[in-house]
Amino acid sequence: MTASPPARSFLPVTAAIKMRVVTITVLATLGLLSFPTDIAIALWIQSSSPPKELLRFLNFAEVFGHGIGVAMIIVGAFCLDRSIQFPSITWPAIYWPTYQPTTAKRYGARMLGGLLAGPLAVLLLKQLIDRARPRATNFDLVTSVLDTFGTAALVAGPRGSSDLHSFPSGHSATAAALATVLIWKYPQGRLFFFILAVSACIQRIFSMSHYPSDAFLGAACGVLGATIVLGRDIPNNLK
Repeated sequence: MTASPPARSFLPVTAAIKMRVVTITVLATLGLLSFPTDIAIALWIQSSSPPKELLRFLNFAEVFGHGIGVAMIIVGAFCLDRSIQFPSITWPAIYWPTYQPTTAKRYGARMLGGLLAGPLAVLLLKQLIDRARPRATNFDLVTSVLDTFGTAALVAGPRGSSDLHSFPSGHSATAAALATVLIWKYPQGRLFFFILAVSACIQRIFSMSHYPSDAFLGAACGVLGATIVLGRDIPNNLK
């Protein structure tokens, strides 16, 4: 009688979950600690002139957090990697990734669900909480960070429809969620995905679209949503 081999996936997936939990905690903590510095950083960016090549790189990196860019990246992954397939949308498969009929569809469901969960939560928060974007804020009317919430500090004149949707950052949530699911499936590219996600978040701050707290807390939501959907699953190639 031969002993069955030990499960090799338990330790890696447990370590990965712990790392995601640590990441969420760090991002959320940095987000809360950033509130007192939001205005100072926004004013510094407003008056500074960053190198053009840096801004060009950051603008390209925004693709990693933009809906169209993310869709192209994910579709490319599904086309190139046959170990993932678009999930079934029939019941009970649509209920949760575990119920998908094949392993490839289960992986696809986890990636898509992990990508969408956090950003959708952020979209809901944006509808519930009004915060003026830095580019739409009259800082002469701001005496504390609380004044950036609501409409009191909005610039006069015509405004965009999203000028009150600064909190939290949807781009940051999307970039963090995308990095999380890609690292889950392709851990060999973790540093590359991490750099792209961080760059996309920084771009939102330098473009005066968000305050640092928006970006940190949005990224925390993205990682949290992906962590919930990915669960304890681990791709076969990592077992």
